[in-house]
Amino acid sequence: MPTSPQRIVSVVPSQTELLFDLGVGEQVIGVTKFCIHPAHARTTGTVVGGTKTLHLDRIHALRPDLILANKEENTRDQIEELQRHYPVHITNVLTLPDALSMIRTVGTLVGAGAQANQMAAQIAQDFAGLPQPLTNRLRVAYLIWRKPYMVAASDTFIDAMLTAAGFYNAFADQSRYPEVSTETLQAARPDLVFLSSEPYPFKPKHVTELQAVCPWAQVLGVDGEVFSWYGSRLLRATTYFRELQTKLHA
Repeated sequence: MPTSPQRIVSVVPSQTELLFDLGVGEQVIGVTKFCIHPAHARTTGTVVGGTKTLHLDRIHALRPDLILANKEENTRDQIEELQRHYPVHITNVLTLPDALSMIRTVGTLVGAGAQANQMAAQIAQDFAGLPQPLTNRLRVAYLIWRKPYMVAASDTFIDAMLTAAGFYNAFADQSRYPEVSTETLQAARPDLVFLSSEPYPFKPKHVTELQAVCPWAQVLGVDGEVFSWYGSRLLRATTYFRELQTKLHA
């Protein structure tokens, strides 16, 4: 691949935002329909489908010299097909160190290494300054889906962010994104139930619904992008986590 690729297709929303924040947005010629940050990314670049439903013909027409993909967010067979034709960088981000490494690596790949190193250093500094509870952490059930209910368990970036924000994952004994019944939710005895704003669009009525399931817990909606986007959005995460802790203890 070229030293500084000029025709980049990003099929990972958080990495699309990262590219623009690194100052190389003009090189981004293809994005997914879920690449909503920045708002103009889908008008300056060609929309090549969803993260798991890529239109390969559109990508071929763009003739990219670099594709950014992700192990979890994209479909293996589609990415392997693209690898037959183009340089594809595949990320796998489960922890904050993974995210910082990804930022530095992507920055180097696109000719913005200095900016990426500075960004990663700032994020690391921000997270190091987060206060941690001196007593037991509040147990959180973090819901990402409804019908069926699904939660973020261990081995996920969301779990890493919960820990960084000072919480304990009530489903830390399970892996990835298990389906859970109302009985399982009740048995987990969460102190808090977080309803993520994505991928399922939880609404205020669902707060009432989950409050009936776990009447002893505090149920509230949270910003799913802050908990699950692992690019430059991390620059905003620590402020959000501080505000969330303040809200919970008010």
